[in-house]
Amino acid sequence: MSKISITVPEDFILGAASSAWQTEGWSGKKAGQDSYLDLWYKNDRHVWHNGYGPAKATDFINRYQEDVALMKASGLTHFRTSINWARFLTDYENGIVDEEYASYIDNLLDEMHRAGVEPMLCLEHYELPAYLIEKYDGWSSKKVVELFVLYAEKAFERFAGKVTRWFTFNEPIVVQTRVYLDAIRWPYEQNTTKWMQWNHHKVLATAKVAALFRAQGYAEKASIGVILNPEVTYARSSAAHDQRAAHLYDLFYNRVFLDPLIKGEYPQELLNLLASHQVDFIYSQQELDIIRENTVDEVGINLYYPHRVKAPSREWNKETPFHPAYYYEHFELPGRRMNKSRGWEIYPKIVYDMAMRMKSEYGNKPWFISENGMGIEDEGRFRDAQSGEIQDDYRIEFVAEHIYWALKAREEGANCLGYMLWAFTDNVSPMNAFKNRYGLIEIDLENQRQRRRKKSSHWFKQLVDERTLSLTLDDEEK
Repeated sequence: MSKISITVPEDFILGAASSAWQTEGWSGKKAGQDSYLDLWYKNDRHVWHNGYGPAKATDFINRYQEDVALMKASGLTHFRTSINWARFLTDYENGIVDEEYASYIDNLLDEMHRAGVEPMLCLEHYELPAYLIEKYDGWSSKKVVELFVLYAEKAFERFAGKVTRWFTFNEPIVVQTRVYLDAIRWPYEQNTTKWMQWNHHKVLATAKVAALFRAQGYAEKASIGVILNPEVTYARSSAAHDQRAAHLYDLFYNRVFLDPLIKGEYPQELLNLLASHQVDFIYSQQELDIIRENTVDEVGINLYYPHRVKAPSREWNKETPFHPAYYYEHFELPGRRMNKSRGWEIYPKIVYDMAMRMKSEYGNKPWFISENGMGIEDEGRFRDAQSGEIQDDYRIEFVAEHIYWALKAREEGANCLGYMLWAFTDNVSPMNAFKNRYGLIEIDLENQRQRRRKKSSHWFKQLVDERTLSLTLDDEEK
């Protein structure tokens, strides 16, 4: 074991992230302003841990001043959240802004600027309006692409003077993968063609919003990006069949967004494989041209755990519709280090490996870690009896190790701009609700959602102030 100290550059982001639906709550929400998550919660509440969901969340919409003060106390340089598309407009077809909700966003941005915390805004973090699902089948429709561009135009008009870093989507692959590919979330429809159509329309929507952003002059003072969640993928072995499984997993789940949004085109191999399995999503050459001509300025990358795969050992059921799992099986590395609460492997070197990939394969496009964190169940067991503070040394260790690999990659020329923790406060996650806690700040559900700083909040503030990361690593990890 070795003790290491490494300097954190002054321009290296040290922030945190969350989303509108996971924090705001429904206070002030008007009839007809449900999002996809609201609709899921209303139709399938029993799958949400202890019934907690977006209805109350952390009540951020009423307590943002208190929370921004805690952001400042924790040393955050940046905070990323989303505008709730479903609440920002009262008329999605004509782009009529809900002035009450827009004023809340205005006030939040002002409060953040006063506290010295730079805001980053995402236009969609799963908050697709329920109206657009019910009328157009959501991102199945090219009409929804146009309505998203209209929404983006209204958001830029309203907040461009206060926000310099914009993002179209957070994890644009997730909803349709859980719903239409894996069929494990409401409304549980296995439809691989719809999965790919949603993927394509979100890629197209990002390109069209980027074109609008530049055409209207916002790019002179701000940037437009996207937040992706590529899973750093490792093959079980060096054998050709396992290597192919990892290659194809990466193709279907990672490159499906990385390539068009950064390089401007889909991998031809992906299009060929989809066609060979009759996944006949609708796209045109004109749309491919728009995608090619309007790539993003920067990319946020959400990194939590590695993904390991092996070649499939079972025969595919011919009655089953095509799923990319035709080409792979999941693999669990023996002896792996685990976060047992979440069931995720802990392997901080994913940050370095992703950084080197961005450098070598994606033109060293500016990027940052937009989410990384550790969710722990029953975190109250780590409460100090005297101070009442959660002693989350496990989170401090986890965060430190991931930042270390980001800084190491940066020293080797990777264009990594910073690190953002998920999450600033404990907040609601899909289905797991508050079961696993991620925050620097504790939310006490039994006591009117009282906020309390955890040990990690004080550690993060010290890291930001001193700009020196100190940690202990195994010699083989350095």
